[in-house]
Amino acid sequence: MKPEVITGPNVPKSKLPFSPAIRAGDFTFVSGQASVDDEGNIVSDTFENEMRRSFSNLVRILAAGGLTLKHVVQVKSYVTSATDLPEYNRLYREFFQEPYPARTTIVNCLGKLKYEIDVVAYKEPLGS
Repeated sequence: MKPEVITGPNVPKSKLPFSPAIRAGDFTFVSGQASVDDEGNIVSDTFENEMRRSFSNLVRILAAGGLTLKHVVQVKSYVTSATDLPEYNRLYREFFQEPYPARTTIVNCLGKLKYEIDVVAYKEPLGS
């Protein structure tokens, strides 16, 4: 099966050269989602609001591929400041429940952004 680009009218655009998501077989790989508007412009805000906007963009991309957060099997998060880690973990629990996806969190790695996330989703929901 040939990999397929996941996109749609509700998917935020990017000014950078990458696809929002690629489906390869039963897996969908979602590119890093940050606090950007529909045209790909960075929206600077509090850590919480940037994380929520990043997740909103992620959910929209997953939906374009017929998926939800329950399909996510791996998460990579990028957090600018270690001081935001407690809030990150609190908010993360709002979006994901047990069984949690596999997760990597990288700190002190972003410039203008406070948070970014990329995921791998599998066709069957976690825990099904």
